[in-house]
Amino acid sequence: MKKIVKELSSRDKRLARVIDAHSLCTIGRNPKPVSHFEALVESVISQQLAVKAADTIYGRVKDLAKGRVIPGRIAEITEIDMRAAGVSGAKFKTIQGLAEAAITKRIKINSLHEIDDDQEIFDQLTGLWGIGPWTVDMFMMHQLGRLDIWPTGDLGVRRGWEKMYSLKEEIEPKALDKKGDKFRPYRSVVAWYCWRALS
Repeated sequence: MKKIVKELSSRDKRLARVIDAHSLCTIGRNPKPVSHFEALVESVISQQLAVKAADTIYGRVKDLAKGRVIPGRIAEITEIDMRAAGVSGAKFKTIQGLAEAAITKRIKINSLHEIDDDQEIFDQLTGLWGIGPWTVDMFMMHQLGRLDIWPTGDLGVRRGWEKMYSLKEEIEPKALDKKGDKFRPYRSVVAWYCWRALS
């Protein structure tokens, strides 16, 4: 990672300033290893929620699963119980679809890290109902430690980029997509520092 941030700093002065002002990027070092299934459930729950609210709801779902967020236990939780825990109807449907895909082996969730092609993982997961690009981007960055994910759909990444480059207007995801090209194959690291630029 030290080599990567040095390389990125040499490519862009503004990014270099943010890198210098913050700690070393932690992508690829997972402090609390969880199963891929658990990470995806957590990611679905986190969609469009503040961190604290997402953590609270996730804790309740984990309690419903008797402490183990595994496909078989999640599949048994009723919609009424999930809704009482704070999970929306749409997220309930997504989580149950994920559990079913894992149980039927439609997607070999716990072997996803063995697939080298990021696009293949992206296509498999977004093929499930309710799982969109943001959820998969977060999963690939934080769970799989993939270094070249560019989550332009993330509001924090866009706000951080705007702050880093002193932009007067909001940047659209499509425009930011092109800006990321010069940082390949380390765009996940740039996204991580976009978040840090806001702190």
